[in-house]
Amino acid sequence: MNTAEDRAPAPARGAERLTCTLDELVARASVLAAAGSRRILGIAGAPGAGKSTVAQAIADSLGGQAARVGMDAFHLANSVLAAHGSRDRKGAPDTFDPWGYANLLRRLKTNNEPVVYAPVFDRSLEESIGSAVPVARDVPLVITEGNYLLLDAEGWRESREQMDEVWFLDIGDGERQLRLRRRHEAFGKLPEEAEAWALGSDQRNADVVASTRERADLIIDLTHAPGETPAQA
Repeated sequence: MNTAEDRAPAPARGAERLTCTLDELVARASVLAAAGSRRILGIAGAPGAGKSTVAQAIADSLGGQAARVGMDAFHLANSVLAAHGSRDRKGAPDTFDPWGYANLLRRLKTNNEPVVYAPVFDRSLEESIGSAVPVARDVPLVITEGNYLLLDAEGWRESREQMDEVWFLDIGDGERQLRLRRRHEAFGKLPEEAEAWALGSDQRNADVVASTRERADLIIDLTHAPGETPAQA
């Protein structure tokens, strides 16, 4: 039986809600990939909702038809955050470079260059690495994922304009916070530190993300077929 914390709020009017499997999402993404010109699919959700895992699974399933580019690669560097006094809030909207992200998506959408090289965020380093993800001109679908794809703020709005669809992954707070604690511990935090981060900074960011959900094209309750492993990122 679901607890109150695991029951997701009702979707906003006009937002389509879909309960589906990962295979069904792959099928939807394949339609975008076959549209005839470059399409960009956004996958949004709160920290720990499974965005990275789902985006990568779809990209892997579509093979050369899709490439994955993450919003997290536009984290400001730790040295910049330290200078701003915001190192302990890393992950909040103002600790990213949304204009840089918007400009990358614009380059990907116009698709005028033989190859666009996107950055990637390395969780083990807690820093971004530039020019790490090549996206060739003949790749029809770019999948991008992150917390703030639907945020109504400067830079983020310009990013959203480049996306053809945005899907919002919905998940109860109990499971999501458990995933976050496990992830923080896997990357070196002590259990008490992992819990403090998951229930503190991560939760504050999750509350911001939840307020953007009604702007999605599709709100997704992802189910898992037998033998499938639930998304972990």
